[in-house]
Amino acid sequence: VQLVESGGGLVQPGGSLRLSCAASGYTNNTYSVGWFRQAPGKEREGVAAFDGRGATRYADSVKGRFTISTDSTKNTLYLQMNSLNPEDTAIYYCAAARIGLSWYFVLRPRYFVYWGQGTQVTVSS
Repeated sequence: VQLVESGGGLVQPGGSLRLSCAASGYTNNTYSVGWFRQAPGKEREGVAAFDGRGATRYADSVKGRFTISTDSTKNTLYLQMNSLNPEDTAIYYCAAARIGLSWYFVLRPRYFVYWGQGTQVTVSS
């Protein structure tokens, strides 16, 4: 399984970015996939993800601002990020699990096995 993120960059506070994650070698559409981020000096945290039933879960800090989605083939995962603020600055990773995770666990990095290389998002004026 290969996951390749793109779309990061520098954006001003209040701006938007759309991250993409291209997946290959990933054949089971019921597996959970999601976006995570890690800021300097902080632990990696879940941002948004699909559970095993296709339901979405968002971290409280991004609710109403970020939207996770996939294309019709489910080979590309997206994260639309609006109303960005400096606290959103981090390396963003897409990840996939080997199973369809429960909604309660879907934002926990420890349950995800496959990871992309990450893309830097910097929110600054």
